[in-house]
Amino acid sequence: MSKSIYPENYHSDLNLHDTQVAIKTVKDFFQRALTERLNLLRVTAPLFVEPSSGLNDNLNGVERPVSFDIRGIKGSNAEIVHSLAKWKRYALKKYGFSYGEGLYTDMNAIRRDEETDNIHSIYVDQWDWEKIITKEDRTVDTLKQVVQEVYQALKKTEKYMAIEYDYIEEILPKNIFFITSQELEDRYPDCTPKEREYKIAKLKGAVFIMQIGGKLKSGLPHDGRAPDYDDWSLNGDIIVYYPVLDIALELSSMGIRVDEDSLKKQLELAGCPERAELPFQKAILNKELPYTIGGGIGQSRICMFYLRKAHIGEVQASLWPEEETKAAAEHGIELL
Repeated sequence: MSKSIYPENYHSDLNLHDTQVAIKTVKDFFQRALTERLNLLRVTAPLFVEPSSGLNDNLNGVERPVSFDIRGIKGSNAEIVHSLAKWKRYALKKYGFSYGEGLYTDMNAIRRDEETDNIHSIYVDQWDWEKIITKEDRTVDTLKQVVQEVYQALKKTEKYMAIEYDYIEEILPKNIFFITSQELEDRYPDCTPKEREYKIAKLKGAVFIMQIGGKLKSGLPHDGRAPDYDDWSLNGDIIVYYPVLDIALELSSMGIRVDEDSLKKQLELAGCPERAELPFQKAILNKELPYTIGGGIGQSRICMFYLRKAHIGEVQASLWPEEETKAAAEHGIELL
């Protein structure tokens, strides 16, 4: 059953045609702001990879990738990517990027097991980005500095959209608030992780919750993370308060990537040490890939946020359960 929220007396300030114009406005402006701040170059990325490469994102380890065979390649099996977290690091080396330089790409994915609602869809579209750093840069200070750059790109985009569209008001705070997942659990020990996110996002307006993936004092992680891309001690999520739905809205997941030591440790903690034998993981352990920081930023998520839409289906074309489409229409929400 859908967990969608239908705000009382909701109406979109833009019709379908003008929404499409506004989506392009948001995307064009934000891309420029982000690439200028992080020194990124756009590259072409794969839609699918070979499972044996170890390049696909395992997410929480239970999601099933969409896979298919290829008639022209005997014995082939390809998987639609869940994200490009691992591929980007490989690409930085292959394409000859240097220290301080980075790449970004339009990542499109299908997550067939996603539970759809206002902010979740089986179709995923995001900007995946990755930048080369040094081993000495693998610090909390580096992480916070880059988070602030991304946040300022988000702030600048909201300011621009507020100028372009009269109905949009600036709601993002001047600065983003930093807190670790353990500090958050200590602050709200009787709440679930999602309840904690809501409380801190509503209190601060915009937060970066750090150190996601490892177990907390409660014995549970704040959220799931694959063990072989983010360093669980140097990662996090950008979450903002979204008054249209009265929710905490995650806009970006990012972090400093694993080095040879943290990869080995996290594979053991996750109970999958055998993944160290896959090509990508071997390359990290053998120090053949650059040290990097990177993340993903939801394209439809930020369009939904800036345009003050009530459902992600208002800014992207996907498939929805019939009952969800019907219920949305009854509440003035027209899904594409």
